[in-house]
Amino acid sequence: MTTERDDLDAILDALPPDLCQRVRALSDLVGLLEIVMDLGRIPEARFSGREEQLSHREVTAEDLAYVISRIGQFGGDNRAGIERTLHRISALRNRAGKVVGLTLRVGRAVYGTMEIIRDVVESGKSILLLGRPGVGKTTLLREVARVLADDLGKRVVVVDTSNEIAGDGDIPHPGIGRARRMQVATPSMQHAVMIEAVENHMPEVIVIDEIGTEQEAAAARTIAERGVQLVATAHGNTLENLMLNPTLSDLIGGIQTVTLSDEEARRRGTQKSVLERKAPPTFHVLVEIQAYQKVSIYQDVAQTVDSVLLGMPVSPQQRERDGAGQVSVSSGRASREAAEAVERRSTPRMPAHDIRETVKVYPFGISWSRLEEAARGLNLPVAVVREPEDADVVITL
Repeated sequence: MTTERDDLDAILDALPPDLCQRVRALSDLVGLLEIVMDLGRIPEARFSGREEQLSHREVTAEDLAYVISRIGQFGGDNRAGIERTLHRISALRNRAGKVVGLTLRVGRAVYGTMEIIRDVVESGKSILLLGRPGVGKTTLLREVARVLADDLGKRVVVVDTSNEIAGDGDIPHPGIGRARRMQVATPSMQHAVMIEAVENHMPEVIVIDEIGTEQEAAAARTIAERGVQLVATAHGNTLENLMLNPTLSDLIGGIQTVTLSDEEARRRGTQKSVLERKAPPTFHVLVEIQAYQKVSIYQDVAQTVDSVLLGMPVSPQQRERDGAGQVSVSSGRASREAAEAVERRSTPRMPAHDIRETVKVYPFGISWSRLEEAARGLNLPVAVVREPEDADVVITL
């Protein structure tokens, strides 16, 4: 069961009185997405699939000034908010820096949206969320932060660059529960605040919205290699988009061209120049948000990327949640042919002896994915566990 909290009055009260009255008279305000005010044009209210004109008169400079005087300060990214709400106001400026347009986007805390991926979040693995703009990535991210902090008792820190996750002002919105929020002075400093969060506040989980630069991707890898769970969104709609993005492909392991020897090319059954993944992925699981309460999940990012690079078909797990809260799952697995091809790519290993017992290892401050990959590469009987009480051995630096 999902519930919403939208604090709609706060954003409507920031509008000029005649526009405020017109918006309140509209039907289906629950579906209101944003209000657009451009200088010299008719103001509009936008819903999913339709638009409504709010007046017969054009927006004036005085209208824009009225709204600006009732909201927070604009940051370096031309975004502002309303204190203790999730609404976002974005500015359009002319060449002189004067505001000539505003987009007032309604922010809503939607509780219960995370149930469709709850088992993935509770696994302790790092998760990357992808999807087109407006599909609900930030809403889902906010709910993940709340559930991890309140229901699972984790130490959660939210790195909130544009105050979209926890709202404007010094006091975070209740939508993130007991999670702590670190604000970012300018978007260009997000990577530094990500590292500061790990070094100063000892989190178990870090939540980040919009990883978009090479520095932020490098900071995410540093955090993951310290054993901290990451939950983040990134610019891109699909896994393939991310693989083709040279700036962000490091999040899923990075891609490089490798020239093989004649013998190795024969062993693999491939040409001499091949594309390979450079390193273990920063994120273990990737979730593509297709629509509201409909997602595709890649449970093993490393194997999925390897299969795609080999030209093999991959099949993500599809999940959809109906109005009654029931989740339907269509299982997705890499084809057997793809798994065998990935195995052939690996260096031949000595067979394991049955007499060796599996050692359960808990890494503290060490990358889980690198440890797992090293164990597989050396054919060691090692199982990485997520809780220290389940371990035979604890490894740390």
